[in-house]
Amino acid sequence: MRESAQKRQGRIAEVVRDRGVARITDLADELGVSVVTVRRDVEEMARRGEVRRGHGVARSLRPVPEEVAAGGDAVAMVVPESNTYLTEAVQGAREAAEKAGLRLALHIAAGDMGAEREAVHQALDAGARGLLLSPHWRTRAEAEADHSWLADLDVPTVLVERRPARTGGIYSLDSVRSDHAYGVHLALGHLVRLGHRRIVLAARDDSPTARVIRAEFAEQTAARGLADGCRTILSSRTAGPDPRVADPRAVELAEAVGESGATAVLIHSDMDALVLVQRLQAAGVDVPGRCSVVAYNDVVADMGPVPLTAVAPPKAELGRVGVDLLLRRLDMARGGVRPGATRHIELLPDLVIRESTATAPSAV
Repeated sequence: MRESAQKRQGRIAEVVRDRGVARITDLADELGVSVVTVRRDVEEMARRGEVRRGHGVARSLRPVPEEVAAGGDAVAMVVPESNTYLTEAVQGAREAAEKAGLRLALHIAAGDMGAEREAVHQALDAGARGLLLSPHWRTRAEAEADHSWLADLDVPTVLVERRPARTGGIYSLDSVRSDHAYGVHLALGHLVRLGHRRIVLAARDDSPTARVIRAEFAEQTAARGLADGCRTILSSRTAGPDPRVADPRAVELAEAVGESGATAVLIHSDMDALVLVQRLQAAGVDVPGRCSVVAYNDVVADMGPVPLTAVAPPKAELGRVGVDLLLRRLDMARGGVRPGATRHIELLPDLVIRESTATAPSAV
């Protein structure tokens, strides 16, 4: 016979009294019900003043030692699915967490709206003491929609390869990201030194990183007096905010190179770069003899038939610094210290020069 909600909540109250704090996931296992059911029970009991609800835990009304209430020795990292770029950041975070005696639990957010929020709930229900977050944020509107619930999180939280808008409610969160303006500066500086004056940017437009690269390309080519000879296209038909729709900004790269007379291309990201270089070569455009190519990300840029020169953000260091920022917040919380100044850290990318860039044909 199915247990009534009243009886189940009575058992929850008894466990919380005995232990002082109980994880939602542990209660679900012990009671043989879903996490969602226990979460609702605890919310109802908290409204009645029978327990205190925390993220992922139910707490006794009596004071509980910080190390118990914190939920163990785990922190969580939430990243978008199918994002190879962040793989090295995850590894860097894992190494830093293990060095500090913490376990890093990885949660993958699917592409659906609200996926990050659900992943965060699952991480906190499992007892994560702190969070490293890299939300999708395919559009600015999507980022702004996340601000309200992110601002309500009551555990230390660090944004990785993301930075909140100055006008947002989460501007006080710690963050670490690559300085992509500097990455674009490196790529353009390298190409200009090789004599290139007509450059195409083939870029994605479905992440904060993509938006920075696109904006910086426009600004920096204008500052160098190259704006008239440079243009921006979408790197693929599914590289826009809605991958289900063919984006009209996507054109054939070989066609764009031919029409503009471009002698160089900057492509975000690596995977798109490998595909587009193949298409250039199939159209009879020699790389780098006719057209130099710089990829952005340097995840697999060296694996193509022509190893690609690439902007290489410090991906593993992003994860390590993110954990350092999180540890700082956890130490403050454990010691009862008031939060210190928020830190927004930017790390400079490198440029790795390979075989895909050469002197511009017109400069020979």
